Amino acid sequence: MSKATFDPTRYNNSNNTSFAEVLDKHLSRRHFVKSGLGLGALTAFGGFGLAGCNSDDKTTPTPTEPVPPTQVPPARSSVSLGFNSIPGSLTDAVTIPEGYKAQILAPWGTPLNDKAAPWKADGSNTAEDQANSVGQNHDGMHFFPLNDAADDGLLCINHEYIEQDALHPMGPTLDADTGLRNVIDEVRKEINAHGITVVRIRLVEGNWTVVTNDSHNRRITGASTLDIAGPVAYSEHLVTPFSPDGSQARGTLNNCGNGYTPWGTYLTCEENWPEYFVNKGELTESQKRIGIGTSKTRYGWADLAGHEEERVDEFARFDVTATGAGALYDYRNEANGHGYIVEIDPYSPNARGVKRTALGRFRHEGCTFGKLEEGKSLVFYSGHDSRFEYLYKFVSKASWSEADAKPANRLATGAKYMDDGVLYVARFNEDGSGTWLALEPGSSTQDGKTLADYFATQADILLNTPGAADLLGATPMDRPEWCAVDPFTGSAYLTLTNNSKRTETNSANPRLKNNFGHIIRWDEGASDTEFNWDIFVFGAPTDNADYNLSNLSEFNQFASPDGLSFDKRGILWIQTDNGASEVTSYTNDQMLAVVPSTLTDGDGKQQTIGEANQTELRRFFVGPNGCEVTGFAISPDYRSVFANIQHPDNWPVSNDATEATPAGERIRPRAATVVIRKLDGTEVGV
Repeated sequence: MSKATFDPTRYNNSNNTSFAEVLDKHLSRRHFVKSGLGLGALTAFGGFGLAGCNSDDKTTPTPTEPVPPTQVPPARSSVSLGFNSIPGSLTDAVTIPEGYKAQILAPWGTPLNDKAAPWKADGSNTAEDQANSVGQNHDGMHFFPLNDAADDGLLCINHEYIEQDALHPMGPTLDADTGLRNVIDEVRKEINAHGITVVRIRLVEGNWTVVTNDSHNRRITGASTLDIAGPVAYSEHLVTPFSPDGSQARGTLNNCGNGYTPWGTYLTCEENWPEYFVNKGELTESQKRIGIGTSKTRYGWADLAGHEEERVDEFARFDVTATGAGALYDYRNEANGHGYIVEIDPYSPNARGVKRTALGRFRHEGCTFGKLEEGKSLVFYSGHDSRFEYLYKFVSKASWSEADAKPANRLATGAKYMDDGVLYVARFNEDGSGTWLALEPGSSTQDGKTLADYFATQADILLNTPGAADLLGATPMDRPEWCAVDPFTGSAYLTLTNNSKRTETNSANPRLKNNFGHIIRWDEGASDTEFNWDIFVFGAPTDNADYNLSNLSEFNQFASPDGLSFDKRGILWIQTDNGASEVTSYTNDQMLAVVPSTLTDGDGKQQTIGEANQTELRRFFVGPNGCEVTGFAISPDYRSVFANIQHPDNWPVSNDATEATPAGERIRPRAATVVIRKLDGTEVGV
């Protein structure tokens, strides 16, 4: 999530039991009883116990039977962290452990080919330059090797949003009389700064470089044509003057979290896309639920509708007000082509990206596949990043085949696994169990009806995915963001970034207003509809005992967990989007590391981060002032870790990411990828 003006509003007005209430009751019921996933409340309350929770309820809850543990002990990673946790930092530079180096790679404005002029510090690059250069405000990313090499590959980078004052020499130009946008090249430049960059990079003498003019290099922007597949494709909901048959959409916007597939494609997630559109008439139910605005768009792109130089309604399409005789005469359906997981084949530069509608339409934050098992369905997890929203999973109809790991046609393989299946939403129960609720017409709603009583088709359900989830009784969460799956145990992890509007509390959960966030973990059950869950770690500052339930120290305190990724060695990398002054006064946004599958209690069961083992969570990286640390990738030999720096205040000053901008000097900041390597060239993190 960016530092931009967007502030998630509670679009979920259902009365579904919130995760805060579930967590309260879950911890109360279990008290100090272990569950099948770990020590849970025991480790969470470690040093001070329930007595320190400032609760009016002094009674001791009655322990109940725990959820049965997994019968077969999970495999465990053999790797262990090999660096000391670093202190926090508040500088215009990157901070890393001793024995490491950090270089700048592919900052905003880096030309991909000779069509683009070099980046200009005064902001005078053109829209054409930007269409052929790395986009702004890097976010999720993934490294795809070329020819199975660890030192040569394609980096796919999301660009979540823009900073207008950085893009333009004097900021965005507005008409003096109307206050509306009036410079067409500026708006095109902004649209081109969104989307995804695919760029070839190569390791040369220990440093990564961009390979300019490589045939793989390309931009997919807010104006690119994309195909649409799955149940919503070719439906009446997607008919526009641009795509009369409902098969295509223009652009991908607000690309925040990401994922990748076992067959070698990139997944980019459309997150806070609703505010790019405006409906000045009557909102549809799905528009109300997802948060389409009624007065203006985020950057004023629709202001240029009707401009004499406008091409194919490139700006008019952002106004989705119904004004014509039908969908072929206005852009009432334009926003319906957004809010999806988009699949891109980085190896095929001429292949269009595909929006996979079967995985739901909402504010997607990440898309992660579960542990692969031959002959079983493929699972993808995705969070809806807003307060009081839901966690989803998609289960493919097709069973996984290892033969599809290297297919001749990667997007056709994507269609096989991602266009046909069942989308579920999660309900968390207070006893540590959970239920996946199917978003299908025959599913029972809380009022004794079925979704078929509210939605005519599966396409209708998917168009308003969160509205359908409301009816089923899904559990509202505290901003579900990135998910990661342990390659050894198969356990899934999800960051819940924060929720300042949280008001419920009791003796087992004193976190009135969840400003610091936490990470949950779950294991799938015997069927597609069952899972068991627990808390892995609570974010908090060290000096607040009521909130620091995981007993974090100065060297691993954090707030607002956001980015989350496992590497194949079993190291979990946690990135933060702080947003909490109690922590930001000590350190900028950061990246921490831990090996969850090696954390065990006395019975050999997997454990949470608590007093007994919180030192295993270590701070590895701190970003410069004003930034968000986001996006993670790693080379196949584990010798290069890539992390993105989004919206820094006054950085970078050189190719050395650790060099601080001189005091008193102001530069035009540039989002960039940082590559972290060991000085001795061995594996990072161990």
